[in-house]
Amino acid sequence: MTQMEMFEPNIYRQVIDFLEKDQHFREKLHNTDMEDIKQGKLAKELDFVSHHVRTKLDELKRQEVNRLRTLIKAKQDLEGGNDIAVDHQALLKQFEHLNHMNPHTFEVEDLDRLIKSATKDLENYDKERHEDFKKYEMMKEHDRQEHLKTLDEGERKKEEEHYEEMRKKHADHPKVNHPGSQNQLKEVWEEADGLDPDDFDPKTFFNLHDTNGDGFFDEQELEALFTKELEKIYDPTNEEDDMVEMEEERLRMREHVMNEVDSNKDRLVSMDEFLVATKKKEFLEPDSWETLEQNQAYTDEEMKEFEEHLAQQEQDLSQRADDLQKQRDELQRQQEQLNAQKIELQQVRSEAALLTKARTTLCVFRPSLGKSLHDQDRDNKLNMRGICKSVAVQCDQLCNRLLSTLTTKVSFQKSSSTA
Repeated sequence: MTQMEMFEPNIYRQVIDFLEKDQHFREKLHNTDMEDIKQGKLAKELDFVSHHVRTKLDELKRQEVNRLRTLIKAKQDLEGGNDIAVDHQALLKQFEHLNHMNPHTFEVEDLDRLIKSATKDLENYDKERHEDFKKYEMMKEHDRQEHLKTLDEGERKKEEEHYEEMRKKHADHPKVNHPGSQNQLKEVWEEADGLDPDDFDPKTFFNLHDTNGDGFFDEQELEALFTKELEKIYDPTNEEDDMVEMEEERLRMREHVMNEVDSNKDRLVSMDEFLVATKKKEFLEPDSWETLEQNQAYTDEEMKEFEEHLAQQEQDLSQRADDLQKQRDELQRQQEQLNAQKIELQQVRSEAALLTKARTTLCVFRPSLGKSLHDQDRDNKLNMRGICKSVAVQCDQLCNRLLSTLTTKVSFQKSSSTA
């Protein structure tokens, strides 16, 4: 995987797909104006939702652990020769992506293949967790630097001093025992189990913390052993302590113990593996443990590429926002034009109706007017009839022109609507 590919892992695509269906994100998108989108304020909502997605992945991990435990138990039954029947068809139904397996025979070798598949899924999960954390740390540093740019020199100096103070305060904690060492397990034995450290017994300890009694430490049971150590470093009430970093530290501790103790690499620690590990020199005299603050999660080169990636995303988002604004302006212009045409058409219709009414009234009035003038002077009668005829002709002409205009407007409106 190249460094740039690190920023486009499968989990990122899954997050994007999930966001498109997420009610919360859709509402935020609709309630955010163009300027806020350009300034990247919507990205904070993306980060918020990604934590929700991570909880879904945590559930996926628990399912994978249960899947692995099922396979290990089936393998033990076959190896034990206890004539315990294994319903291989039912077992295979749990793993649809493995339907290419031979459905007629189901031996230990087949289970080994399934176990490797399950452990590979869990390894990929851990890799995604590490990549998510690295991006989280880089984004946190990016946001800090962007905030500093908004401050004047005096405020920036105070902010930097506060940042250094918090770093030193976080690093000032009791010594952290090497995960999986005798000293670390003895503290759990004494403080969590309430037992005398002088009576520490590895076998009893294993049975106490194998909470489901299946004869193995799975990943969750192992991680629970590190809670006391993590409490030395992290307190959710302290400003300087980040709980996301605490979970990354827990993951590092579990991976380290797995690498040291899990000899057959099935991502489960059996009692035999655990007891063998307690007899090693590393168990009694371990090296010191370096915590996260002593190991930066990313390199300068990775941070540089991350910044470039963010800049490109911001540019793409800004371009998209500009395009949407142009489309919105064009639609608004077309709507205003259509509204103006509707008003003009309504005026034409009103004028046409008035003229039609006037023409009808005049046509009725003209004959009766002629008849009422029989006792007047002939010249006056003829003159009045001529005036009425002239007015009627002009009304006819004006009415015809308005009707012609009306027809043109209607045709134009239909063609505009069709376009």
